[in-house]
Amino acid sequence: MGRNLYILAATLFALALISCGVAYTNIAQQPGSPGDISLWRTMGLALLVLALIVALGGILSSLFEQAERRAEEDRLRRRKP
Repeated sequence: MGRNLYILAATLFALALISCGVAYTNIAQQPGSPGDISLWRTMGLALLVLALIVALGGILSSLFEQAERRAEEDRLRRRKP
């Protein structure tokens, strides 16, 4: 589960970089281009925040999985004489 969240966070981060890159290049300033510069910046910021939240979820998921695995190992170790 943690790896999937890391992959999702990396994808969202890449999309955030692309949208911020579009905002700071001449692509967003050309007539007929989709959206506004502020729209691209806002979308990039929102994707970045979402990527950070997903990455935090991946970290917490990995930590809880590790804690459960160690607790199970301790239980098995205590049962064996």
